[in-house]
Amino acid sequence: MAETALSMARSMLGGAISAASAAAGEEMSLLMGVQKEIWFMNDELKTMQAFLIAAETMKKKDLLLKVWAEQVRSLSYDIEDCLEEFMVHVGNQSLLQQLTNLKDRHRIAVKIRNLKSRLEEVSSRNTRYNSIKMEANNTFDEIESMEDVRNHSRSNIDEAKLVGFDTPKKELLDKINMDANDDDHCRVLCVVGMGGLGKTTLVRKIFESKEDIINNFPHRAWIVVSQSFSMIEMLKDMISQLLGHESLKRFEGKPIRAHDLGTHLRDGLKELRYFVVFDDLWNTDHWEWIREFALPSKNNKRSRVIVTTRLDGVANACTTEPFVYRLKLLETECAIDLLLRKMGESKEDMKNDNNLKSIVTQLVKKCGCLPLAIVTIGAMFANKPSSKWEEMCRQLPSELENNPSPGVEAIRRVVTLSYGHLPSHLKPCYLYLSIFPEDIEIKRRHLVNRWVAEGLVRARVGMTISDVGESYFDELISRSMIQPSRVNMEGHVKSCRVHDIMRDIIVSISKEENFVYSTGDNVSTVIVEKFRHLSCHGGNYPIVGMDFSRVRSLTVFGEFDQRPMLVGSSICSAQFTMLRVLDLENAVFSVTQKDINKIGLLRHLRYLNTHTRRRSTIYALPSSIGKLQNLQVLDIRESEISTLPTDISKLLMLRILRCSKGPWYFYFYFDPDEPIKCLKHTLRMPLMLTPLVGSAARNYTIAELHRAYSSHWSETPGVRVPTGISKLKELQVLEVVDLKLTKSKAIEELGELRWLQKLRVSTKGAQDKKRKTLCEAIEKLSSLQSLCVYEGYYFITGTLEWLGPCNFSPPPLLRKLELHGRIRVMPDSFRNLKQLRKIFLRLSELDGRAIEILGTLPNLMLLNLDGRAYVGNELAFKKHEFPNLKELRISMLSELRGIRFEKDALPHMERMEIECCQLRSGIVGIKHLEQLNEISLGCDVAGLDLLEQEVKAHPKTPALRLLQDRSKIDLGLPVVLTKDEGSNVEEEAKESVHDDAGESSQVISSP
Repeated sequence: MAETALSMARSMLGGAISAASAAAGEEMSLLMGVQKEIWFMNDELKTMQAFLIAAETMKKKDLLLKVWAEQVRSLSYDIEDCLEEFMVHVGNQSLLQQLTNLKDRHRIAVKIRNLKSRLEEVSSRNTRYNSIKMEANNTFDEIESMEDVRNHSRSNIDEAKLVGFDTPKKELLDKINMDANDDDHCRVLCVVGMGGLGKTTLVRKIFESKEDIINNFPHRAWIVVSQSFSMIEMLKDMISQLLGHESLKRFEGKPIRAHDLGTHLRDGLKELRYFVVFDDLWNTDHWEWIREFALPSKNNKRSRVIVTTRLDGVANACTTEPFVYRLKLLETECAIDLLLRKMGESKEDMKNDNNLKSIVTQLVKKCGCLPLAIVTIGAMFANKPSSKWEEMCRQLPSELENNPSPGVEAIRRVVTLSYGHLPSHLKPCYLYLSIFPEDIEIKRRHLVNRWVAEGLVRARVGMTISDVGESYFDELISRSMIQPSRVNMEGHVKSCRVHDIMRDIIVSISKEENFVYSTGDNVSTVIVEKFRHLSCHGGNYPIVGMDFSRVRSLTVFGEFDQRPMLVGSSICSAQFTMLRVLDLENAVFSVTQKDINKIGLLRHLRYLNTHTRRRSTIYALPSSIGKLQNLQVLDIRESEISTLPTDISKLLMLRILRCSKGPWYFYFYFDPDEPIKCLKHTLRMPLMLTPLVGSAARNYTIAELHRAYSSHWSETPGVRVPTGISKLKELQVLEVVDLKLTKSKAIEELGELRWLQKLRVSTKGAQDKKRKTLCEAIEKLSSLQSLCVYEGYYFITGTLEWLGPCNFSPPPLLRKLELHGRIRVMPDSFRNLKQLRKIFLRLSELDGRAIEILGTLPNLMLLNLDGRAYVGNELAFKKHEFPNLKELRISMLSELRGIRFEKDALPHMERMEIECCQLRSGIVGIKHLEQLNEISLGCDVAGLDLLEQEVKAHPKTPALRLLQDRSKIDLGLPVVLTKDEGSNVEEEAKESVHDDAGESSQVISSP
């Protein structure tokens, strides 16, 4: 009996094993079948992309080709999604995981079958309705060869020196100065004209004119109004520019209302002479609001306001006819001069070359003498050899020749041609700009990181993917497709803007190609197309019919309520199954812990930025963050997070990791020196956690409690970094590390991040052993270019004196260094920072020896001394020191009494900014700063009359900008400092003499 049972058991086990083997074989076969289908789809996708590129260069795009291209493009998007879904859910898994992951594999297999069916339908449809024969068009060759040398010469033309603006400038200045003795009211002028005429350029030339505006109007502001009109943001911008940044501090920590800002601004402007430009005004209601809330009803200082607009109705609402200036088209000769400049040619070349003369004449006629059109066409031709110009000229749309009155449509055609001329790799990058609202300043770093995350940047041998993205940005600048907005002292463009007309074109193209849907640009809320990118420009815009599962990026600007759009209330919605980019940087709402808890649903995410304009209530990253295997950028600054989870080490693609705590507690309070105050807050805590208070206050309270507990009541900006951080081999940016909370092992691992370029660390409260480990790790970071160490935080002073005993030697390639804390004695190793461009010192308590060390650095361009960074009475800049310094910033040096520049000191100094000091000895030696362009003073200073005289006598007549009323900051005659047993005695100067070297010195008469 037992033998029979044993035999049956063996038989059953053998059958089970055979069945299991057969099933495993079947699963393996199915898996291999899916893999083959994936290879097929990948090859098909490459063919589609090649077709779409070829379709862009077709000489004649008929309706049939356009429709077919739309179908192929939509299908290619879906194939991309399918391939990426396979890689995320199946391809990156082990063989065992793939065999057991039946659900995902089956879902992808079904999608592949459906896609193959659609491929056959699209192909047969083209055959059924007359096959399209692709004919190559070499007019705008997509393969970029070595560009002509004149491509580089045109980049040297200053856009602010456009020809043909001298006469308009003089005429507008005459209107500004008309009845200059009439001091009863502020004069309002308006420049009106169609888009592309150069209204902004003209007014900007006047605004930046030293002799006409800068020297005559101490308080100036440039305000971009446009169609997106935010009252509070505009008022804050005006206050900052006209009354100074310090004037906004009174509103910190309080609910900001437009009424309060407006009252403060009007009161501040009543007795000031100001010059304000409101650029690109579209609405008469907006002007009525500006006039009522932002400008005082009466100003007897002969102030001036200029408004630029495209609409006559707005111009008439702003001012009366004598003060309306209507900008005209360029004269033909001026248009020719401008075009030749952009093409890198001269009039002499045109005289000697009849072919060039013919081309220039045709182009000027087709551009209709519109500056924007001329600049765009000129840049396009400058990027091609002159041998191709005649052929390119013939290919310009004939409609431009037949248009008798140049208008916006003419510009549209020119911009469309410029877009069509872009290489294939730049077109999607340029269309991507339509995500951003009108007139917004787009940060270079922000844009490039998004391009990379979206897969729009192609890898090149010998370059990092980020460097390739940077080259894309530079190429768009060189082609005049985007305009530089902010340029740093090294000449690098840090941010850009897209001209309104150009943006109109790319918005229309993006919508036509189902590329970007923007709630700010598109009126309809019923969407049937499959858009790839969704941009929400504030407000509540219910969107009906959109397939959110196809959306690859979600970008939010301003206020946003996702409830009308999404099912549920979480911004991390399961509806966005294919989302690659979630960018909330410009959003005005708080991201909650509930939102971030669901982040694991977005498995395809590559770019996550929750650093909104409002402080978030995120206090912990969930372990599901480790599922985001493709994540490249993680930006969760200004949160309540104190500790990063160990799952961060699974994000092997991560290039940028920015995580920091908010600056202080709002609802939670802990201070061992104030027990009574702590007790009051503690007793209030239970109430804050109940539904009796608003959900926002409750969320903040809970978040701050988590932060306080997990960080041991730390108020530093840093977070704990887990061990295993060394696995993130691609990491380039890491901030902010809390040294006290982080284990020594993790600190040691920082030295293994060989590509790390930027590091920010908070060392307050850390053990000396950890500090030494940090120094050793930093010295190994050969790629490090930017380093920031917080020992003091805001006005809380800590010591960085441990840098000396650690024999700290920063990496030699360091270009930017920030030190917040007491140093006192600067290490001699800092003399080796030969590549250092910028240094920011705060609470450092340094002496003259430190200044001497910094003065030896050959490439230092910016020196920032803030909050007791320097404790000497006099700051003296001597001969041969700081050979390349361009900008000096000084703030809150309480012991500083005077600044002196010796002859031949600071030969490249261009700008000086001094705030919150008492310079009783004044500023001496401005005449020795030969390249000085601007002095900005927001401090008390003696000898202001002498300083003004020296500025006026300066060869470059630098602008002297006073951030406060002159009578309040002028301390009268300067004094000198004498030392008497270690104490400073200030004495008033009775007379001054000049020594043989030409230096101004004071003869002191003792009382």
